[in-house]
Amino acid sequence: MRWTHTPPPDSAVQALRSELGLDSVLAELLAARLPEPGPAAAFLDPRLKHLKNPFELSFVSEAVERLLTALRSGEDVLVIGDYDVDGMTSTALLVSLLRYFGGDPVYQVPRRLEEGYGLSDNMLDRVLAGNPPDLLVALDCGTNSVAEVARLRERGIDVIIVDHHESKEALPADCLLINPKLYPGPGDEQARDLCTAGLVFKLVHALIMRLRQLDDPRAYDLKLKHWLDLVALGTIADLVPLRGENRILAREGLRQLVEGRRPGLAALLEVSGLGRDHPLCAADIAFRLGPRLNAGGRLADAALPVELLLCDKKSRALAAAAELDALNRERQSIERGVFDAAVADFDDDHAPDALVAAGTDWHPGVVGIVAGRLARRFYRPAIVLTRDGDLLRGSGRSIPEVDLQEVLHGCDGLLAEWGGHRMAVGVALPVDRLEEFRAAFTEGVAKFFADTPPEPSLKIDTWVKAGDLGERLLAQLDELRPYGQENPEPVLGIKRVMLARAPEVFAQKHLRFDLKGAHGRRVQGIAWNGASNPPPAGEPIDLAVRFTWNVWNGRRTPRLELVDWAGCTRGH
Repeated sequence: MRWTHTPPPDSAVQALRSELGLDSVLAELLAARLPEPGPAAAFLDPRLKHLKNPFELSFVSEAVERLLTALRSGEDVLVIGDYDVDGMTSTALLVSLLRYFGGDPVYQVPRRLEEGYGLSDNMLDRVLAGNPPDLLVALDCGTNSVAEVARLRERGIDVIIVDHHESKEALPADCLLINPKLYPGPGDEQARDLCTAGLVFKLVHALIMRLRQLDDPRAYDLKLKHWLDLVALGTIADLVPLRGENRILAREGLRQLVEGRRPGLAALLEVSGLGRDHPLCAADIAFRLGPRLNAGGRLADAALPVELLLCDKKSRALAAAAELDALNRERQSIERGVFDAAVADFDDDHAPDALVAAGTDWHPGVVGIVAGRLARRFYRPAIVLTRDGDLLRGSGRSIPEVDLQEVLHGCDGLLAEWGGHRMAVGVALPVDRLEEFRAAFTEGVAKFFADTPPEPSLKIDTWVKAGDLGERLLAQLDELRPYGQENPEPVLGIKRVMLARAPEVFAQKHLRFDLKGAHGRRVQGIAWNGASNPPPAGEPIDLAVRFTWNVWNGRRTPRLELVDWAGCTRGH
């Protein structure tokens, strides 16, 4: 793999060092993200008091008044959230706050396999079969539900939509639509990176502010930051940029998550192997908590994880968390089978410009994950489809160089439906158009490549010396947390390191190694899945590593995670 390093301008680094008093490593890492001292200082000080006034968002004021009317009049309120983590946490947040203020909202989640995404007709047929609500609140869906909203309004049901997806057509009429991607105002512009959980937080923050204006004592007693555990889950799992307000919400939300006030989340942490002494990070949400919550929506009913998030009884919470953990293990097994079948269609050495894999009975709940794995393995955009009657339905994942939205606009005539964004899409097409779609998709992707498909590269954020590897450097790196989209965990390069002894293989596929760090102390290292390519001992090599804390039995020690290595003669 080719390594790259593009240092920020030295003037920016020196400005951050002199004006903010930063050490050289942190100054270089921060200058590459935010070269100006003002924004850099704000980045290092993400406090709740820096959040913008929620009433600056379009239609928040009107939505607050409509919710107040519903609460005062005891109206029937139905909350519908999407079946991913953002939708689940948004639903739990709004439902719990409405209950706190005396409401009795009902919530529903689309059944992924039978009803599909969002406000589908099939879902509305189910949830409106009984007494229709007075107010329906759609979360993480609804921006493109023009016909469905019209159907609701014809029945006299008021509609509030809180969503962050792009609009593909005319907007739904005669409803309150909170979506900062749709409006030009300065308040909306500042909130365009928020996921739905962040937007619902804005909405309930505004509701509390209004109730305090009305001298409602319950509004004064409530500490809204205690709900930020839900917001952090949705924000990190939805892969929105961890800059600005997202960074504030995620950082404080991780602190609240550790507190374990919510029985459901405490149970989820327990089954995920994350004890109270474990300092939670964004990766724990992305790779442990998020997949278990998503397993409900992928294989069963996403109402189960919402029930877990709202649960106030420890015994029921533990049972629901155990059920989600079992579903996640089942999901992993199904995913392995679909991936093995899909990857067999492609040659590692001669992969096409774009990958389209289709099966007749692949589980629709895992096709997006498999598409992501294919895209990472071959470094090509990938779409994975499975049969659904006369249609093939599936998901696509991309690489940074290719905008899937732009590619699919060129395939529009072949698709029954599609949606998504630059890096991830959902599609459906007639079975008999598969080969036409494969050709058109491949042609569209190829337009993004100058001559040949790009090769993956590894960005080195900064070069350090082995003698820098100690707690002082870790303290600097901790200032950048939480890591995530647009704030990735830094990869450090170390030149001409010599391992005193050969790495040790464990669990058949991983490696342990060590080297001398600060003050001559040994620093332990791990190479996950590195047994097939072990770095040699006794000769100078260059290392690309992540430097972090390892926590075990309440004890915290520095640890390296090997990303790649190169011989000094071979180069990189």
